[in-house]
Amino acid sequence: MANTTDSLDLYAKVEDLLENQEAIASLYDYYYETLSQIAFESLLDVGCGSGAYLLSLKEHFPHIKAMGIDLSPVMADRARAKGVDAEAVDLCELEGTFDVITAVFDMMNYLPSKALDGFFGCIKAHLHDGGYFMFDINTLYGFENVAVGAYIVEDEHRFVAIDSDFEAGRYQADFTLFENENGCYRRTSQTIEQFYHTTERLVKASGMQLVADEPLSLYGFEESDKRFIVLRKV
Repeated sequence: MANTTDSLDLYAKVEDLLENQEAIASLYDYYYETLSQIAFESLLDVGCGSGAYLLSLKEHFPHIKAMGIDLSPVMADRARAKGVDAEAVDLCELEGTFDVITAVFDMMNYLPSKALDGFFGCIKAHLHDGGYFMFDINTLYGFENVAVGAYIVEDEHRFVAIDSDFEAGRYQADFTLFENENGCYRRTSQTIEQFYHTTERLVKASGMQLVADEPLSLYGFEESDKRFIVLRKV
């Protein structure tokens, strides 16, 4: 079962309740440090979400032209509300090429293995020759020890229950959201899926040059919960 626009839109409604700001800031720093070492004028963020990364990027690199795309119209609307250039469009339907493409916070894990070849084909089609694709992925340890579990988060208007499991390389999270509407609660349920990928599988599917593959530990565990990967179109 593929992730649908409805499931991504539901996630957009609760994203702010689930964010770990310290981990996000730490991850962004890896991107900024790498970007500071290359010359670039344009950047596309795939799966831009609510635009927090692009907004922060503009502060670090005010000279560049940056835009984001997301399959969720709700996410794209929220990004535009923050003042960033964002569209609700599939990567393969987008026009234009860029010096750098990013996919931040395990966006690549939303793609099943069978979709990787086609996705990377669209990445290369939108990269200038010599351009870079930077992304992070969840490690096996991250899936098995950080992502799984059942928990509840809430604020005065929303209550969301999440029950997740990881088996045979597939992560499934069942979301149940209750939203307060004039004293009554509206219930919505959706499922989000992610998939485990090795660096080797991704590099092979990309047909690009591996520039960097670094382990990251965003949550203070001894083992890495993510890997930061940089590929180059040559």
